[in-house]
Amino acid sequence: MRIDSIEIFHLALPLVEPLPVTRGPGERLETVLLAMHSGGATGWGEASPGNAPCVGSEWAAGAFALLRDWLAPAIAGQSVSSGEELSKSLAGFRGNQFAKAALDTAWWDLQARMQDRPLHALLGVPGSACGREESAEAGTAIADAIEVGATFDQMDSIESLRAAIERAVAQGITRVKLKFRPGWDVRMVDFVRKEFPLLDLAVDCEGALNLGQTDMLYRLEDFSLETIEQPFPADDLVGHAMIQQSLRTSICLDESIATVAQAEMAIELQSCKQMNLKPGRVGGLTAAVAIHDLCHEACIPCYVGAMPQTTIGARHGLALASMPNCRRPADYLPHSELLADDVAEPLRPAKDNDGRLRVPLWSSPGIGVEPDRAKLEKFCIAKATLPI
Repeated sequence: MRIDSIEIFHLALPLVEPLPVTRGPGERLETVLLAMHSGGATGWGEASPGNAPCVGSEWAAGAFALLRDWLAPAIAGQSVSSGEELSKSLAGFRGNQFAKAALDTAWWDLQARMQDRPLHALLGVPGSACGREESAEAGTAIADAIEVGATFDQMDSIESLRAAIERAVAQGITRVKLKFRPGWDVRMVDFVRKEFPLLDLAVDCEGALNLGQTDMLYRLEDFSLETIEQPFPADDLVGHAMIQQSLRTSICLDESIATVAQAEMAIELQSCKQMNLKPGRVGGLTAAVAIHDLCHEACIPCYVGAMPQTTIGARHGLALASMPNCRRPADYLPHSELLADDVAEPLRPAKDNDGRLRVPLWSSPGIGVEPDRAKLEKFCIAKATLPI
């Protein structure tokens, strides 16, 4: 398809609560939405790396400038027939995965709309993995709703955490991930496990530990955790391989996996037994699907992570979560707890017949919604259109 034009919007959306310092503190969430036009169709993507380069090297204002000045000009006016072709067109620009993801996810949404299919149906199903054939036909979605889990960061008190988890469990949450912080670590996990002995429980270290703190990881073996996520820094795949060999509990990699090549290396080194997939972190759905398929062949289950973003980016993640190797509940940030206003109607989770909380998928083409143009203008900091 020929990409006729691209619109880029740098937005600042009102938050219910200020962002934590790790996300770039602020009363508003800065993000970048991108509209890709071809013929009479439009696809939407998002880059939401945070307000400041705190979690990684990217931030929303930088992503907007890069898209405006370099990435979008390389694509606008060109014919792009696949996600792989799009990736090759951007390969000359190093890194900046979130900015590239805005173009890639918009392309996938555009392709799905032009085929009059929901995005989750377009992503398709691999033929076989782990020595078994998949029963679903290629090109069909395997789910009509995505089970979601909850993540809890450090709170004012352990009793506040207990009350928050109780509310989540009452809503149908069966999987909880706990952020692991200095002073909010093994004792906190011990408390939660005793209070909720049947809950699927994971901890996320966000790369804060090192090989000199392995005793702490061995202590976590006592709590029957589903995973220990990203204990060491992102570039330490060898350290993760070493600790995974000595732990029963599965290591899940998140920040370590920003490219397909890194996923391949992690699998080769046996650095983990699970992976957290984020379309933004890896450069879009094209790379995310490729990593999903590599993990599927290696029998390494995935789940789809979440980050502060609009419903546009959230829907791309939920479409990815419908793929067969995404075997854990997807991360979910409740709209009511994140944004005071959004650019489009968010999907609402509901307790299913089995008592589990799920977000229903949609039957309309692409990601199922388009942003409200009036809200785009209301929250816009800067915008650009290419070609000029």
